[in-house]
Amino acid sequence: MSLGYAEKLSYIEDVGNVGMTEFFDPPSVLVEKINQIAKMIQKSKHLVVFTGAGISTSCGIPDFRGPKGIWTLQREGKAMPEASLPFHRAMPSMTHMALVALEKAGILKFVISQNIDGLHLRSGIPREKLAELHGNSFMEVCPSCGAEYLRDFEIETIGLKETSRRCSNADCGVKLKDTVLDWDDALPLKEMNPAERHCKFADVVLCLGTSLQITPACNLPLKCLKGGGKIIIVNLQKTPKDKKASLVVHGLVDKVIAGVMDRLDLQIPPFVRIDLVQTILTQAVSLDKKYVNWNLRIGSVHGDKAPLPFVKSVEVSFSESQSMMKAAILDKQPLHLKRRTVRRAKPFDILLKLNFSDGCKCLCTEFKIPVDFQVSTDYFEGDKNSIFQRLRDRAMEDPSCGQTALIKKKGILVPKSEIMVNAIVTNIIHFKQSSSEALKDHHPLNSMLKRRTGEDAKEMNISRKRSRSRRSRKHSPPKQ
Repeated sequence: MSLGYAEKLSYIEDVGNVGMTEFFDPPSVLVEKINQIAKMIQKSKHLVVFTGAGISTSCGIPDFRGPKGIWTLQREGKAMPEASLPFHRAMPSMTHMALVALEKAGILKFVISQNIDGLHLRSGIPREKLAELHGNSFMEVCPSCGAEYLRDFEIETIGLKETSRRCSNADCGVKLKDTVLDWDDALPLKEMNPAERHCKFADVVLCLGTSLQITPACNLPLKCLKGGGKIIIVNLQKTPKDKKASLVVHGLVDKVIAGVMDRLDLQIPPFVRIDLVQTILTQAVSLDKKYVNWNLRIGSVHGDKAPLPFVKSVEVSFSESQSMMKAAILDKQPLHLKRRTVRRAKPFDILLKLNFSDGCKCLCTEFKIPVDFQVSTDYFEGDKNSIFQRLRDRAMEDPSCGQTALIKKKGILVPKSEIMVNAIVTNIIHFKQSSSEALKDHHPLNSMLKRRTGEDAKEMNISRKRSRSRRSRKHSPPKQ
């Protein structure tokens, strides 16, 4: 998934240390360190989190410098790891959602990310509390007015280049640019300035899943030291900043954070993904005035030429009053259908079944478009945040997902058309928090030890049975 990003980067010979050995703290040590992190966070007044690729590996996104990282495999001349699902369908990890809970609780003040996967924003971290130092593969920005556009598809370029879309601000219209940096691009001041400011204020900077090698980003956590702040590093490999840290933890980030949330008595919220789809129904009277020609387009809210990546196909059918109208399956984008009815036909419904693409835990959803031959110029646009929250609440009650809600509806007289935007729940992920006992599973030797312990226990049971049998024979009265 980050493979596409790696392929787009300019080639450089030296990408730093790669293939670094992974270390795992013994379970008892890990538990004690988790307790220390929880206490430090409890006492903190200004917690800042600094994240790297290690927080997204559990999302199916490979890291860069680990034993099976992208740069490591490249240097060894090996094939790149295969993505487990499309990049645009990657879902936030337990760690991402734990950070959301910490922010909502007022504990986490700011997040600094070196990742380009967009998962912090998708998880629910407010944009004003997030610095994406290296950009976002799903974000475009207007170089003129500064407007940002978060997409549901990966932007086709990197290196701050112009894309094929324009700013939708009526007073602007300038061509947009991608936000992902190439090797020689300077870190944007818009992201760097608040990141530096928050690190200076921080009493605790928690570094999660980062090798702390890329400059100048890796020096940001050190800014807290002058004000008496402390650095915590959670990473499987050693880092150049370990000596500056008050606490270094070698463990899986998700396991560590789950343990910390357990100590803080905070629940990790589920992740509910909501995607948007736009339908445009246009009608025109035929030349002989006998029929109405219908043109249905199902597409992205991001523009006519933008892909609709989460929809695999659409099954179109019609209500009983138009049972003679031919149904259709649309499986090639752009998703487009033409039909006609007699002019004085009764009102009817167009029934849509959207089948979702790979990476969506939901299989499909259904909704209808009412057709009454009248085009109203009434305009409806609901409050997006409150509608999304209602959808999330419904999704929590019914985890089968596929719930929908109307976001926007407007009619246009010339040409006669009606535009609808629907929000759809396409994924629900629940996270099970770990107890102290579960943390013992984090060390790779433990599964072997468990098997060994099980085998030993079995042998002991057999030995006891044999011993009891021998004792029984010894003390039983002799047979007559």
